[in-house]
Amino acid sequence: MRELRQVTSNVALLDRADVDTDQIIPKQFLKRIERSGYGEFLFYDWMKDADFELHRAEYEGAEILVAGRNFACGSSREHAAWALEDYGFRVILAPSFSDIFRSNAVKTGLAPLELPEAALDAIKAALAQRNELTVDLETREITHPGGLRVPIELDAYSRETLIHGLDDVARTLRREERIAAYEATTSPRVDTRALA
Repeated sequence: MRELRQVTSNVALLDRADVDTDQIIPKQFLKRIERSGYGEFLFYDWMKDADFELHRAEYEGAEILVAGRNFACGSSREHAAWALEDYGFRVILAPSFSDIFRSNAVKTGLAPLELPEAALDAIKAALAQRNELTVDLETREITHPGGLRVPIELDAYSRETLIHGLDDVARTLRREERIAAYEATTSPRVDTRALA
C-alpha cells in the first residue's frame, strides 16, 4: 500500500447525497479477484452521461473528491474503495460516510475525511476561485492557496495506516521480533506435528 502523507491536487466535486456503492462500482464488475483494474468501471452508469460531473475538463487528474453526505452507503463491497483508488483518487471529503466504506477505504490507502457542512461550503467557495487543495495528514490540515485552512480530524489508527502505507500484514510484520520472542518462550498447547 502506498504512503499517504500529503496530496496537492485539483479537486473533483460530486455534490450528491447518498451515493451508494452500487453506483460507485456496479455488481457486474465484481467478478475479479485482484484489487486493481476497477477504476475504468467507476460510476459506470453515470459515466455514460456526457454531462456527468467527472467529465469536466477541470477535474481531469483530480486526486481529491468532494462528495455529499452519506457517501458510499449501501452494501459493504470493498470494490468501491478499490475503484476510487484505482481511478486516481487519494482523498475523499464528505460530511459523512458509511462506516464499512470508511474502514475499507483506509485499508485500501484512500483517506475518507469527514468534515462539517460549513467547512465543506468554505472549501467549495475557495475552489470556485482556484481549483486546488492540499490535504496534509501529518499536520492534520487542509489548505487552499487563497489562505483557507481547515483542520482534519482522523483517528490515530487510520492516520498511522495511511501515513505509513500499512496494510494488516505490514502492521503485523512490524511486531515480528516481539512475536518471535513470545513464541520462543511459550510452548504450544497442541503438538501440530501430530495433526499431519
